Amino acid sequence: MDLDIAGKRVLVTGASTGIGLAIAEAFLAEGAEVVAVSRKSTPELEATGARFVSADLSTPGGPRQLVEQVLAADPRLDVLVNNVGGGEASDADLLDPFGGSPGAWDHALGLNLLAAVEATRAAMPALMRSRGAVVNTSSAGARDPRGVPLSYAAAKAGLNAFSRGLAEKVAESGVRVNVVSPGSVRTPMVVGADGYVGRLAASMGVDHDTLIAAMPAQSGMVTGTLIEPAEIARAVVLLASPRMPSAVGSNWIIDGGTLKTP
Repeated sequence: MDLDIAGKRVLVTGASTGIGLAIAEAFLAEGAEVVAVSRKSTPELEATGARFVSADLSTPGGPRQLVEQVLAADPRLDVLVNNVGGGEASDADLLDPFGGSPGAWDHALGLNLLAAVEATRAAMPALMRSRGAVVNTSSAGARDPRGVPLSYAAAKAGLNAFSRGLAEKVAESGVRVNVVSPGSVRTPMVVGADGYVGRLAASMGVDHDTLIAAMPAQSGMVTGTLIEPAEIARAVVLLASPRMPSAVGSNWIIDGGTLKTP
């Protein structure tokens, strides 16, 4: 299927590993020109051939400055993928019923919600010129906050509301805004030794590999396996494609059947 992505200029945040890296690879495979953003590059990202830009999107003004830098090099922009997210929750945050300290909430909201808002605000004039697309990476945890820090779940829920509302407001300009909401994905942030599961296993006194193996069943996944990043990337590329003109304000949940409500 020709997705009409070849030659499009795509900006992907949080692109050094995991889902973001897979998204960059998927767009490049379709012939797009990819600008990949993260605080630090990785050998895997460098191997893709994407243009790398270093930026810390958790800092005040960071997202706006990033977009301005990218557009100063080339004013074209067809797709913005706001994928940066997650964050470094402490062991206390993971177990705190309030989702962490006030500082943890500030960080979670800044990285998972406000970075997308400000990057999209800065990119919107260019996207309107190209009649382009925005795809935001949310989380199934926004609808089922069990098992993740509440601050993270609330930030992603805010991202869902922002995305749906913005989709209505900019549709007449030809810009489409959509969301993908992954469940448990096999990424370093989730399954790495220093990732969410690793730190949770340490705090609970449970073997790391045992906890990973139990994740699909414990989270209600009917597939019995964690989701691969490439599957999420395929959904992002499809939502960004001009071949999907009626996908506006949608939220594609890809969670292996974890969420049981329609």
